[in-house]
Amino acid sequence: MYLFDSLSFLLSPLAIWLAVSGIDDLVLFVLWVYLRFSERGATATSVLSGGPERNIAIFTPLWQEEAVVRQMVSHNVTAIQYARFHIFIGAYPNDEPTVEAIREMEARFPNVHLALVPHNGPTSKADCLNWIYQQMLLQEELSGERFDAIVTHDAEDLIHPLSLRSINDHLPFYDMIQVPVLPLPTGLSEWVHGVYIDEFSEFQSRDLYVRARLGGFLPSAGVGTAFSRRALERLAVSAENRIFEPGCLTEDYENGFRVRNLGFRQILLPAGPDVIATREYFPRDWYSATKQRTRWVTGIVWQGLERHGWQGGARQWWWHWRDRKGLLGNPISLVANFLFLLGLFVPLPLPPLVLALAPFTVAMAALQALSRAAIVYRFYGWRQAVISPLRIPLANAINTVAASRATWRYWNARVRGEPLVWLKTAHQYPNRFALEAHRPTLQEVLVQSNYCAQAVVDAAIATKPAGQRLADWMVARGDLREDEMYEALSLQLCVPLATVRPWEVPPSTSRSLPAHVVREMSVIPIRRQAGELVLAATELPPEEAQRSLQEYTRMPVRFALVTRSNYDELRRAVLAE
Repeated sequence: MYLFDSLSFLLSPLAIWLAVSGIDDLVLFVLWVYLRFSERGATATSVLSGGPERNIAIFTPLWQEEAVVRQMVSHNVTAIQYARFHIFIGAYPNDEPTVEAIREMEARFPNVHLALVPHNGPTSKADCLNWIYQQMLLQEELSGERFDAIVTHDAEDLIHPLSLRSINDHLPFYDMIQVPVLPLPTGLSEWVHGVYIDEFSEFQSRDLYVRARLGGFLPSAGVGTAFSRRALERLAVSAENRIFEPGCLTEDYENGFRVRNLGFRQILLPAGPDVIATREYFPRDWYSATKQRTRWVTGIVWQGLERHGWQGGARQWWWHWRDRKGLLGNPISLVANFLFLLGLFVPLPLPPLVLALAPFTVAMAALQALSRAAIVYRFYGWRQAVISPLRIPLANAINTVAASRATWRYWNARVRGEPLVWLKTAHQYPNRFALEAHRPTLQEVLVQSNYCAQAVVDAAIATKPAGQRLADWMVARGDLREDEMYEALSLQLCVPLATVRPWEVPPSTSRSLPAHVVREMSVIPIRRQAGELVLAATELPPEEAQRSLQEYTRMPVRFALVTRSNYDELRRAVLAE
């Protein structure tokens, strides 16, 4: 009884907060509907003009990313449909594997450059970006070529092939250009990643849309953000050559505020399922998600309050409030979720104020869930939309833990007088399904990755027998060694290349699929890893065939590319042929 009385005592202030927050969200929703309705019939996407290309530098700061950097560089260099760009990759001297991987890419591609930070890491992402900027200035001195803009990206980003073209078209009119950032689609069982799908879809197509239309400052997403050269130089002058604030864990958010305060124009490019967007995988487990969001809350809420307070004038106050209210709002929402579930089984004594506010707060919760589902449907289809409302309590839980950890981390660092350093989360580079729409051809990979000349590829295509793969024909002709060709195929398909000996495959694993499936689909089970069944193949089966594989195993299926000779060796051992 005492417990119920205590809960009843909490219900009134909780209901007041939910009502105030609900009114705030309702105002945003009404503005969103009004603005969208008033723009009906307007062009939703910009048309690429095809005008002269400006020189653009892509900045990518890394820390312990040796596992993805080769794939990231190889794909983006061959996939981006823009000629005048260079990639500057920042790394630390005490991260030797990543530095070595970048040097390999630098040797292969003339427009890739290592930017070595002069001190050990990790520091903050902003510190790494500042040293990349210095490397760009040095490159300009050496080459005599000036860069007109920079674009920030992370190691796991799948850059849209037309992204730089769109940025180039907007540079004459805007000094900060944000390309939409959307999570790559994953299965319905990926609940944590689904939270990112829900929140990014909603935030970029509704919240940031209204924010930009009402003149609020546009926070950078950290990736897919372009800055004009004039904005960079003003940022440098205004902050003693610190383009990105090294003491800030969310330098992207910080720069959005700084650019606006300096009087520069900002734009968020239209977000939609078919428009130009940066795609990536976000954290897919509880620990990684709370770790990443701890950094976000620390930088946006606590460092934002410390550095800027509520400055920016009346036009910005609302956006400061909305950026920071989650510090209290998420824990309160989680408590509300718990009390709602408890109330389904145990009748709670409800104060009159709670009963009076309940219809509004319940209606707002339903409206929020339905509007989020509608937006998710537009981007990811009905299956994700149906699950979206069910993920709201999980989102509240993740954000609550992040808010608590961020508060502890920030004040603990303040008391101890310690700097806040980079909270790194593991990155996963997109797989072949994510790259399907933008994957370069094998011919493009072979030429642009310097495996062979265009004339060699053309000669092979001209003489290739009908029904034979180009890859097999070029190996048979002696144009490339077998291992070189499969390395190129690995880059093209974004599937890891492996060498597997028969004695390394446990019998229980090799018999994971029926023999007739192994023969018909030309795949061989080679290992169980992280709850997945890894299959070796010389080429990827059609997508329909890949889906049918799930009929024979409950484990998610992943592929590893092996050479033809390695595959034949495995097949003889597994099938006793």
